Amino acid sequence: MPDMDNGATPNPSPARRAALIFIFITLLIDILSFGLIIPVLPHLILGFVDNSVSAAAWWYLAFSVVFMAMQFVFTPVQGALADRFGRRPVILASNLGLGLDFLLMALVNTLPLLFIGRVISGITSASFSASNAYVADVTPPEKRAQAYGMLGIAFGIGFVIAPVVGGFLGEWHPRAPFWAAVAMCLTNFCYGLFVLPESLTPDKRSAYFDWAHANPFGALKLLSRYPQVLGLVGVVALIALVHMVYPTTFVLYADYRFGWGPLMVGVTLALVGILSALVQGVLIKRIVARLGERRTLLFGLACGTLGLVLYALAPTGYWFWAAMPVAALWGTAQPAAQAMMSHLVDPREQGRLQGAVTSASSISGIVGAFLFPSTLALVSGSHDHGVWAGATFFIAALILGLSFLLAWYISAHLPASITAASTREPGPDITEEIGAVTSDLQPPVSEGESRP
Repeated sequence: MPDMDNGATPNPSPARRAALIFIFITLLIDILSFGLIIPVLPHLILGFVDNSVSAAAWWYLAFSVVFMAMQFVFTPVQGALADRFGRRPVILASNLGLGLDFLLMALVNTLPLLFIGRVISGITSASFSASNAYVADVTPPEKRAQAYGMLGIAFGIGFVIAPVVGGFLGEWHPRAPFWAAVAMCLTNFCYGLFVLPESLTPDKRSAYFDWAHANPFGALKLLSRYPQVLGLVGVVALIALVHMVYPTTFVLYADYRFGWGPLMVGVTLALVGILSALVQGVLIKRIVARLGERRTLLFGLACGTLGLVLYALAPTGYWFWAAMPVAALWGTAQPAAQAMMSHLVDPREQGRLQGAVTSASSISGIVGAFLFPSTLALVSGSHDHGVWAGATFFIAALILGLSFLLAWYISAHLPASITAASTREPGPDITEEIGAVTSDLQPPVSEGESRP
């Protein structure tokens, strides 16, 4: 693969364009498959514990902790495998494994077996490190915030479609969303077999698979060689911790405070997804061009902190909806942080970087999986429906405020070439045409390079 920093004019091949679109679709389907079960999994657990919200919250705590623990252990393994053998086999294996796992969860009829399915989900869904590294492989540095924003659109679209469909299917039958997830994951695996080329050429791969870096603590040690990255990883880890307030408590929280069932939860998550897609697909490119990656990161964290406070104070579901546009601007922070980190790491270690980042995020996820459901369990156990019913969101806002302070300090010491605003006018939005955008994101193909 040619040097991505040489400033040459892109001349992408259709195969490379299709490959990046596949990564987009892969993440989209991953989010769709998980989003489908969000409205129904807590209610499925409720059915096993005699409809006790407090008991279900404790069980959901266990489900969330084990999922994040598996992510912590296996994400760096997949990142190291992707650096050694290439991105393609890791991504495809993850797609296949995730589809088979949802098949297991669709069939089981006991809570322990459903728990085992969640363990396998944590292992097989750890391909985000390989997918993010793939994007770094094929994207020039100045385009990476936009590229990671494009992946953010996948999350946004996923949460537009999946929760509504999942809520609708869940009203019909609680296992129907699992079967839909099976179909999507296995279809995506078959699609990838034909369209996904390898992004990491042999000369850029690691010489060997190193267990010292593949284990989660070894992967985190990699960051000691990049002290400027380490602080940004701390910011991303705090962001990941705060994000856990949604998957671990929102469904049960909305049921407890607002009396919402799966369909209303699905509609709300769909609205969140629409706002996220608008922010990451339309606004982020313009915001980064005007503010630079540092100020974009700080802007996103400030908006997220304010939005979470408003969530906690919302006395009704409609007030909660009114706060969502403010909280949605938080979506500018993660792509900016990811782009800043990718500028500072050698191309041969992008997979390990993403594995280390996800491992750090998984540690935060484990903490969040204890913190937020246990808080909700205590609140619901006390039958408090007043302002302190939003305690989980108050705690999340406090943590995100701390991440703002850390980001402000760390980013102030980064090179100006990374944090400065662009002097160029932003081009077309990503959402105008994914194919056109992925063309713009591709590196040049040298004359001697074979097409995938």
